[in-house]
Amino acid sequence: MSMEQNEEEETRSGFLVKNLVRGLIWFAIIITAFILMEGYIQENFKSHIGDIRANPGILYGTYTLSEIVFGILPPELFMMIWILDDIDVSGFIVNLSILAVISYGAGVLGYYIGKTFSKTPFYQQRIREKYLKQYEKNLKKFGGYLVLVGAITPVPFSATCMLAGSVNMNIKYFLLICITRIIRFAAYGWMVWSFPNWFNG
Repeated sequence: MSMEQNEEEETRSGFLVKNLVRGLIWFAIIITAFILMEGYIQENFKSHIGDIRANPGILYGTYTLSEIVFGILPPELFMMIWILDDIDVSGFIVNLSILAVISYGAGVLGYYIGKTFSKTPFYQQRIREKYLKQYEKNLKKFGGYLVLVGAITPVPFSATCMLAGSVNMNIKYFLLICITRIIRFAAYGWMVWSFPNWFNG
């Protein structure tokens, strides 16, 4: 492997590690706040938590919209909502799986939005200029690797998927990369479930 290739690999690795560290720091802040405030939330918002549990469609609808619109709300927040209602592990896994499938589906939808509408004025002026342009340089530099980083770090997953669609990335290659999104949910879901139990146990 040439020195130029080595430098490219190091750049890729640095890009991934930088965003992974950011994600872990953000997750640490969220989970710490959740652990410290869990008792207060349970005491003061128990009825609201019950309402959410009784109407999961609202929760899933909000989450779906968030995932499509560039991940406005961190997925971990939705994982924690189920913890607040004393859900058992099997119920948590079911809901975690639903969240993962919705996120994967939002990524696929983003791909087709990018592929279908990338030449339209609305896409160019409202979506590309405001939300996607900052990631275009990385798409040219890293290609499908950017989708991988979006799948497992805080880089907006839907944004990277739209960009992938706008350049007609091979769909099979794209779908394969997106599987890492499910792996990310499994890892973060395990931490959301385990860390509060360790702290409180």
